[in-house]
Amino acid sequence: MKLSRSLSVNKKRLDQSLSTSDVVFFDLKISDKRALVLYVDALTDQTQIGDLILRPLKTVQGQSDVESLQKLLPQPGSTIVCDDQDVISKTLEGNAVLLIDGESRAISFDVKKFDFRAITEPPTSAVVRGPREGFTESIKANLSLLRRRVKTQNFSVEKFKVGRITQTDVAIVYLSNIADNGVIDRLRKKIKSIDVDGIVDSSYIAKFIDEKKSSLFKQTGTTEKPDVLTAKILEGRVGVLVDGSPIALTVPYLTFEDFQSSEDYYQNTYRSNMARIVRVISLTLAVFLPSIFVSAQLFHLQIIPLNFLLTIVNSIKGIPLSPSLEMFFTLLIFEILNEASIRMPKYVGMALSIVGALVLGDTAVRAGIVSTPTIMIMALSGICLYTAPELVDSMSFLRLLFLLIAGSVGAFGLIVACGFLLVYLTSLENFDTPVLAPFAPLVAKDLKDGAFMTFLPDMTMRPISLKPKDKKRMKVENE
Repeated sequence: MKLSRSLSVNKKRLDQSLSTSDVVFFDLKISDKRALVLYVDALTDQTQIGDLILRPLKTVQGQSDVESLQKLLPQPGSTIVCDDQDVISKTLEGNAVLLIDGESRAISFDVKKFDFRAITEPPTSAVVRGPREGFTESIKANLSLLRRRVKTQNFSVEKFKVGRITQTDVAIVYLSNIADNGVIDRLRKKIKSIDVDGIVDSSYIAKFIDEKKSSLFKQTGTTEKPDVLTAKILEGRVGVLVDGSPIALTVPYLTFEDFQSSEDYYQNTYRSNMARIVRVISLTLAVFLPSIFVSAQLFHLQIIPLNFLLTIVNSIKGIPLSPSLEMFFTLLIFEILNEASIRMPKYVGMALSIVGALVLGDTAVRAGIVSTPTIMIMALSGICLYTAPELVDSMSFLRLLFLLIAGSVGAFGLIVACGFLLVYLTSLENFDTPVLAPFAPLVAKDLKDGAFMTFLPDMTMRPISLKPKDKKRMKVENE
């Protein structure tokens, strides 16, 4: 509804719409006219309201129309609004709105003030070498961290309001001369089409932009570090920032991203390659070791070395559970301990870990409920799983699935399940990019930063899998 020329009518309508105690209606006079400043106490800087709006208005003599006052108060971000809904939206965003008697328009001033967590090293991405800055819950602070690193006019930021009730700020960031236009258009369309009552975290956005909603595997990259997001943008990806979330999203996503670490590019290349090999081997052990152990015990005793077989036979004497039930029971206990240690208060969680690992595990072995090799296998699997923390969710489910298959049909079932898994992953795409690239399909030029990384000066090309506009990232001297 359009604003009325009567200040009393406007005040009454806005008071009915904004009937909450933290919305302030401040009455004042400008020259010989009545006026009203409207703002939310918790979202605005009252010092700025006094210095930039109220104090200059006291000196106004003569003309007090909207155009004259906007010129008198030249503040960046000030806009003229003409209807009730615009006034309400601007107020709830943290702006102060000035309404004047006899004027059917109002002036909105950007005087927002938000408290947010200090910029610190993210707890999930600690590094020995490299930047220690992490994103916060403020989208403005996060954009400033990126702007400090990407000083070019090609760095583009597009903002959206998502959520009918929350009206959450969402921004996509990319380099216009590198990122693929098809990816940008598709992502923009997906975000604009989100029609939900609220967005609380970036994970909400991830679920809406995923190509296959029911897939077990990730389809969007995540990071809490501005240096990592900067590097991904430089390769041709598009980033998504959500106000209220310290986790940024990136598309297109390649599965092997989660085997890489930002520290790989800051330390010796040989050490980085060794670390990547360790991550791949560790995740393979985490997923397959429990199921292979159970399968060998039930169906394929001949593949177990004799000395180790004797150890297993001696350790399982008197165990009432079958090997598959024993491993499943141990896995269940580990998952319960893990969940409890995360949910419980910090210091209680530390005590719980000690009790669970030492007391419960040792007691279970002594009581003859589970065997020592089973505890060792499951402990090794649990430790290995966290060498790639971003893949924990999907790999934990696969570990359980393979364990059930191994306990039912043995190694043959495992081989068939792995075949189905590979076929599914090779067909999985997000934003027309295969998630297993550059291995399936094989992109030879992208293998310079694959399971093995070459020396940084030799990475002259951006990943072709991402379809960047400008494929060269470095000038070669002999060209």
